[in-house]
Amino acid sequence: MKVGVQKIQPYEGDGIVYHADTCLPLIDAYERRKLKFKALARHTYPGDRLDENTLGLNSIGYWDANEPQDWGLDWHRNEGIEFHFLESGSMPYAQENKEVLLTPNHLTITRPWEAHKVGNPHIGMGKFYWVIIDLGVRRPHQDWVWPDWITLTPSDLIRLTTILRQNEKSIIKTDKRFRDCFLRINNAVNTDVNGSNASRIRLLVNYLLILLLEILNTDDIVLNESLTDSTRSVRFFLKELEKKLSENWTIELMAQSAGVGLTRFTHHCKRLTNLTPMRYLTMKRLEMSKEILRTNPDITVSEVAYMCGFTTSQYFATVFKKHEKCSPNEYRLKNMTLNGLPLV
Repeated sequence: MKVGVQKIQPYEGDGIVYHADTCLPLIDAYERRKLKFKALARHTYPGDRLDENTLGLNSIGYWDANEPQDWGLDWHRNEGIEFHFLESGSMPYAQENKEVLLTPNHLTITRPWEAHKVGNPHIGMGKFYWVIIDLGVRRPHQDWVWPDWITLTPSDLIRLTTILRQNEKSIIKTDKRFRDCFLRINNAVNTDVNGSNASRIRLLVNYLLILLLEILNTDDIVLNESLTDSTRSVRFFLKELEKKLSENWTIELMAQSAGVGLTRFTHHCKRLTNLTPMRYLTMKRLEMSKEILRTNPDITVSEVAYMCGFTTSQYFATVFKKHEKCSPNEYRLKNMTLNGLPLV
């Protein structure tokens, strides 16, 4: 079993770089013989290599843990839509604002670049499958493009895509048909040699999508178009922005990274935060600076300014005093005194 991976070009918006998950904790657990693992994959994903006959399928496989585990997959994102299926056991799982304990026959749906984690903090014992399909999505509001070997009729594929994109229900209790489908995936993955089962895998992925369409069409599905509009892309960007505050941002760069036009980006930012984009950026930088000043007495004010993305320490001090009614040093001394820390 090969667990080596190949480098993939990350998806990039000016200033923000999104890397698909590399599953390093899983690789480590497999190498320590904590569980069985088998997958067919491409790009950064571990497993034997998929060939050109299944382009668009980025990973398909399973792990089987029959003893307590000491690892988990913390919050991460995948570039494609991901389906998880639990055959046996139990599995802690979280996705955006949902935290559940999956039980046998539960299937989860994770949209492209949607944050999720497996384990709390460790995974459970059980047999756990996944299928990851690249839909060419760089931002949540962009159109999905399925691989050309997906054979659903145009009307069925449009309906399935609409439901998957606009339906907030992402954890489904399935039936025996899904279980049988994943058991066949198990066999196809296990017996594949250099792409020998590509036709079977394509057929099984199509069958899985047909089953999904059937079960979702017969359920009380409430569609929410806001899940696909540009508001979600801006909300997604603003959340990621907090990890990149030191970058040299302009409104234009922020709009480009969110994947929307400048006017629409500014509009959505005001709606979501009640602030203009640059005002929001400044407030987040100030929050970060206050945290550093409170907890890191050895870092100079100039260093704090640059860490938080202010162009000069003088500008940082001016903005800080305007908002906090004191200088950065005064703020630090006051908080060190309140917290009983020794003055440096």
